[in-house]
Amino acid sequence: MNIAIIGATGNVGSRILEEALRRGHSVIAVARDASNIAARANVTARSADVKDTATLAAAIKDADVVVSSGRFANFKAADLLPAVKQAGVKRIAVVGGAGSLEIAPGKALIDTPEFPAEYKPEASAGRDFLNDLRNEQDIAWTFLSPSALFVPGERTGKFRLGQDQLLVAADGKSSISYEDFAIALLDELEQPKHVRARFTVGY
Repeated sequence: MNIAIIGATGNVGSRILEEALRRGHSVIAVARDASNIAARANVTARSADVKDTATLAAAIKDADVVVSSGRFANFKAADLLPAVKQAGVKRIAVVGGAGSLEIAPGKALIDTPEFPAEYKPEASAGRDFLNDLRNEQDIAWTFLSPSALFVPGERTGKFRLGQDQLLVAADGKSSISYEDFAIALLDELEQPKHVRARFTVGY
């Protein structure tokens, strides 16, 4: 596949790029400044302002699928979807957040008293992004939420998948590495099982 990654230089986007190359895919690496992307085989670096529909559409126009790995506080579904449609791309995958995952029926993690106040703006914007996707009928979208602790780590390939509920391990921790998240995302791109749906990954 030819995979466009918006935010390809970020913590998660860079891991998704590496996982895509490892599997033999081509990557369109989209960033605000493409000069920050090292030249390498099977990577096409393109600059784009994610708020500018025309330039973003031009950057992703050759892609089979677009992966959005930007911050929700800076990049909304209303910015992404028009550009994807203008580019003629039919499929997107979004690096989601954990805040909108449920810890009990009808109760999201973001709505608990323990949820850190400093993360609420980003988590709230992520929930809005997901809700906007759920109203989208023309694009085949997937939203992959990480577990609560989302950090650099090992590429183990050993994890669990869930739907809308936060995954918690036997030790009480909810976590996933960037590297294993990238595996789960590429697995989904190669063999879609969550089209027009959100799912989650954790240990």
